Amino acid sequence: MAKIKMTKTELKAQQDALKQFLRFLPMLQLKKQQLQMEIRKSQARLLENEEAGKTIRLKLVSWISLFSDEHAVELLSSSINVESVDSGTANIGGVQVPVFKGVNFVIKDYDLLMEDSWIDDAVEAVKQVIELSEAHKIIEEQYRLLSRELRTTTQRVNLFEKIKIPECRENIRVIRIALGNNDTAGVARSKIAKRKSQEAAA
Repeated sequence: MAKIKMTKTELKAQQDALKQFLRFLPMLQLKKQQLQMEIRKSQARLLENEEAGKTIRLKLVSWISLFSDEHAVELLSSSINVESVDSGTANIGGVQVPVFKGVNFVIKDYDLLMEDSWIDDAVEAVKQVIELSEAHKIIEEQYRLLSRELRTTTQRVNLFEKIKIPECRENIRVIRIALGNNDTAGVARSKIAKRKSQEAAA
């Protein structure tokens, strides 16, 4: 702890600092609660995404035997290309995070009359798997950024609650005692000086 001056100026500085800490602490605590809530939502979105991915992959299982046909596998892999992944940003709990918007695909034309009927459904299922995978990456990044901000906010809350506020209160207490002692000593010196003056006059 830095050495403090036992003066009225220092007392006021400590009182002002205490007021500031007490004003900001509730805001930090509220932010912490908001971040905790948003992190829970992010975890739920991740779980929902994973469950949706499992459901789509189970659909694809029914076509696995067909994928053993080299022509079908080649057709499926060459028919779907990711052109771009669209994402934006949003303010969640006071943090700028990426938000998934969608995937733009380039689908190669193929002759539906010449190919097996399941190809169309398989293409759609694979597109959904890719979209869910890209969304998962972005939701994970949301979670990472929110978690990092929560750690920082929690550290600030702890700093205010456990260090800065108790430190200011203790400094104020110590300075008041010192100033009180100085006042008492000043009064005592004044009385002694007055008595000596009276004695000298007598």
